[in-house]
Amino acid sequence: MIPWLEADAPFPPVEQALREPDGLLAAGLDLSPPRILDAYRRGIFPWFSEGQPVLWWSPDPRMVLVPAEIRITRSMAKVLRNRPYEVRCDTSFEAVMRACAAPRDGATGTWISEDMIAAYCALHAHGHAHSVETWHDGALVGGLYGMAIGRVFYGESMFSLERDASKIALVHLARYLESQGFALIDCQMNTDHLASMGGREIARSEFCRVLAQCTGDGMPAGRWHSDRIPAYFRN
Repeated sequence: MIPWLEADAPFPPVEQALREPDGLLAAGLDLSPPRILDAYRRGIFPWFSEGQPVLWWSPDPRMVLVPAEIRITRSMAKVLRNRPYEVRCDTSFEAVMRACAAPRDGATGTWISEDMIAAYCALHAHGHAHSVETWHDGALVGGLYGMAIGRVFYGESMFSLERDASKIALVHLARYLESQGFALIDCQMNTDHLASMGGREIARSEFCRVLAQCTGDGMPAGRWHSDRIPAYFRN
């Protein structure tokens, strides 16, 4: 059983999360910006389907990517050198979220509900949530979004309408975060795609130690500027 959280109730310790399903910690509460920020600082994130109550998770182990360790294949390096694209930040946040929410691979549902879109758009308006966008011939063809708190970036989702478009965004994000002294990109769950780009699993206890050290300082909340991203990318 997991606890149902009433208003103003604190999150339980992450060590109380279930092993099956991995990381399910609690249910209830709202998706207000203060509640979501508190959750992320504790290594907890919301993830639920339309019609469900808000479910809070903290899996063990945790998939992370150290910005300096991002893996770039030769073919990707060639794409990056040729640059048949433009990378922007925080210019189309809601559009990125809705593209991430669109059905893919034959699936019909999504966990990125209208409530989630509204919640993260509010966080974006306060300078906590960010998008990195890949544009081609004036069209948004890929990108990702997530949360930045202190020196940790919490990746939420990515999408790609053209080959390598999401990878291009992730590479530029990693290089930018490295230049700003970020310690980790939180990838939440293990996927082959992220593992191929340098992601690895660490124990939840280690992840939470990093959060305790890194979420209290670093880059302040605020909009990211697109003109800074290409300047930090070098092949």
